[in-house]
Amino acid sequence: MEMKNNDIWNIFCKVLSHQTMILAVNSSFVDPLEQFDTQLTTAEECFKNVFSMPDLETLKKRQTTPDDIQDIEELYEIILTTFENTLLILVSKDLYKLQLLREMIIWMNRETSYLQERVMNIIGRVLKFSSRKIKGRTSVDAPCMGHLATELAMLCNHDDLSIVVPSSLAIYYLLCIVKYQNEDLCAYMMMELHLPENCSCSAPFENEFVPTMFQRNNAAIAMYVGEYLPPYLLNDFVYGLLKKLCNTPLKTATKAASLLRLVLEDYGSKVTRAALIVDYIRKQLKIKLPNSIRHQLLQTVTLLTRTCPQKVVFQLLDYTFPVDSTVLEMWKAVSSEIDSSPLVLKTILTVLKGKPGQMEANITTLKRFSLGDANMMPVTAAQALCTLLSVPEYKKAAAQFFPQLLIALILQLHYNSEMNLQNVTEQCFAQEALRLLLRSSGLQQVDDDLQKADCWNQFSNVIFHHYGVYVIAKTLSEHNFTQFPETLQYLYKLSLEGPRRTEDSVTTVIFLTELLNNFFKDPFPQEFLALFRTWVNDPNPTVSKLSLQKISSMSVVINKVSNVKELILCIMESFSSKDKTVIIQAMNTLRKLLSGVNKVTYSFLCGRIASSYYLLMDHKTSSIRAMAIRHFGELLQEMNQYTWMLKPIVIKAMVPLILFLEDTEITVVRACKSTLNICAPYFKWQSSALLQDEYYHYELVVLSICNCLFNSYGNYISEIIYATLEFLKSSRSYLRKAAVILVGYLAKLGSYLLLRDEIEVMLKAMEKMLCDQDPSIKRMADFTYMLFREVANEVKDSSLKQRFRRLLSFFQFKNIPLLYSYKGREAFGSFNEIEEHVTEFKGEEPISSKSTTEPSNAT
Repeated sequence: MEMKNNDIWNIFCKVLSHQTMILAVNSSFVDPLEQFDTQLTTAEECFKNVFSMPDLETLKKRQTTPDDIQDIEELYEIILTTFENTLLILVSKDLYKLQLLREMIIWMNRETSYLQERVMNIIGRVLKFSSRKIKGRTSVDAPCMGHLATELAMLCNHDDLSIVVPSSLAIYYLLCIVKYQNEDLCAYMMMELHLPENCSCSAPFENEFVPTMFQRNNAAIAMYVGEYLPPYLLNDFVYGLLKKLCNTPLKTATKAASLLRLVLEDYGSKVTRAALIVDYIRKQLKIKLPNSIRHQLLQTVTLLTRTCPQKVVFQLLDYTFPVDSTVLEMWKAVSSEIDSSPLVLKTILTVLKGKPGQMEANITTLKRFSLGDANMMPVTAAQALCTLLSVPEYKKAAAQFFPQLLIALILQLHYNSEMNLQNVTEQCFAQEALRLLLRSSGLQQVDDDLQKADCWNQFSNVIFHHYGVYVIAKTLSEHNFTQFPETLQYLYKLSLEGPRRTEDSVTTVIFLTELLNNFFKDPFPQEFLALFRTWVNDPNPTVSKLSLQKISSMSVVINKVSNVKELILCIMESFSSKDKTVIIQAMNTLRKLLSGVNKVTYSFLCGRIASSYYLLMDHKTSSIRAMAIRHFGELLQEMNQYTWMLKPIVIKAMVPLILFLEDTEITVVRACKSTLNICAPYFKWQSSALLQDEYYHYELVVLSICNCLFNSYGNYISEIIYATLEFLKSSRSYLRKAAVILVGYLAKLGSYLLLRDEIEVMLKAMEKMLCDQDPSIKRMADFTYMLFREVANEVKDSSLKQRFRRLLSFFQFKNIPLLYSYKGREAFGSFNEIEEHVTEFKGEEPISSKSTTEPSNAT
């Protein structure tokens, strides 16, 4: 008998040996991962020995006597029981070892000659034992339950009923384990966290089930597996079914597809690793598969789109641009799920608002997106829109997001042009998507007109982009597009948001201002005036200039708004911009508004406007200096009936107006002469002919004006002197020279009005000029310093008396010769003509024929 059953005895010995090894490792202090790997290898060898035995009936036929038959039956049962006991011991100490049950099914499926019914019976009994042992525990470490459920669910649809019955029993006990675990966990939470007794988690399972329900019944399996398995286990279950679908015979794959569809239809929302599943499907679609399998995989994408569209969309946008035909095929599968179309478009729109080539902090993704190190998701999103917007249902959904998609795609056109994507693909997906959006929104005629204007072809040029945005907005306005209200509302909301990219702001301003220009002639909406007040001082100079230009073009309408004062004040604030083009545009816009504003508002603001011009008279840019001086004069002309209000600023402005007569730029000089002529009536100056080119002489102009100023406004001498001293610090030599001359005449003519403290300040300021690098300035400073000393020695009256004189504007014209013999940078005419004019002005003989002891001879 031993010879006949030698193979069975050998198996028995091996099983005992394997059991000893497995349990010995289980009791040692080996690393858990290494421990399980060792046990798994040993268990696999033991499994092959046990279940490769001949079936019991075959063994009985070998025997010759009834005793032999009884002995072989007992030995056979002992071998199976020993293997089963080994599993029970392992599981009793660590439920993580339930992973061995899944491996057993995998080993069993590899070799059909194994005793499959026996395998399933053992698995069922081990799970039954585990379901009893788990009751009362608050935590279970059994991560294999999802994958094990996949294997058992497939066996519940086996052709052999003897396999189906124990499989249904096994999956029953598996669900019991999950059920008990959830119930015990909720009870523990109620006890530890003091949750209310009516907490929904305390009785999450209302439906009872029996093992027979799962026999070849995918609907029941999908229902209870989907309901009982937590998301992390359901992920494994779905992923396992997907692998079965792709890697098993067609008949088994069909069963897996049916079960997968049922689970995703009802419980797809619990699947949290949709991105991983989508990525796996893409890899499988790149392999040559039967059409039926490809169809099932694409249907899975559709079902996932229904329950978790955002995860699916983000994963599809993750693929390298330009995407291949497989991804486009998956996008078509996405488009077939019409119920999720709004969410799909909303997710794509979130990505479409980004800039290609840079990472967006507000987009949460699984990993970095790519073309190389760049984020190309926005470009891929535009390509996806080309597929989706051709579907009728998505055309309807796109109507909800028309303004957002319109602006986002216009921006993508600009970014694509910047990146020269034609080097990657000849097709501009943003442009194609934009045209599809227009046509699907009933704006076919708009697209045709833009095509006739060659707008689409020129958009590939970055320089054309701003004009292209204007053309699109204008064309839409001309066709009175029905989406105007929501577009205007969206652009208004967009304008109120925080800091954005430069191009975003510029495009928004162009589009919105063009819509306002075409739709709001009169009255102008107050809400949008607030936007203009924000835009004119935007950190982005392009935004400032565009908004100022639009204000200028719409000044007739804007002037009728009640709170136009606030807008004018904001424009004046932009005078401090670092961008000279913004300042120039701001001044032009202000003049355009002032030309139509009512006198009440103008008179209220004229003082502040004049002060703003005064600050720009010393700007480093000559064109701004000239414009500020010229506009200052125009303001005085327009407000000549308010001379009493403007006198202080006019007197203060006389200093730069006099000094910049010596400017190196002829435009500034001419602006000064023109404005001085306008200012002449304010201080009763009647010698403006001195500013004519043929008679111009800088010192003579200074002497004449100073005499008139002191005659009318002697009480302003301090302000005039201190303003002049500030220009001694200028980096421009002609200003320092002109300032030295002016302050010299101020001291000489107003000596009887000066206070000692003021003279001390003047001396300290001039002392610094004694070391000037320009020799001519240094010589003039030496003379002026000595002049200040003489004035200081002459001051004998008390400060009170001096102040009283100022108060009464007590002054007489002083008949003094020219101090510096400086003709000026633009001394036109012969010297004799100048002398004659000087004599005529002073009422005496020419300087050359007269002797004097004045300090001018010392020079």
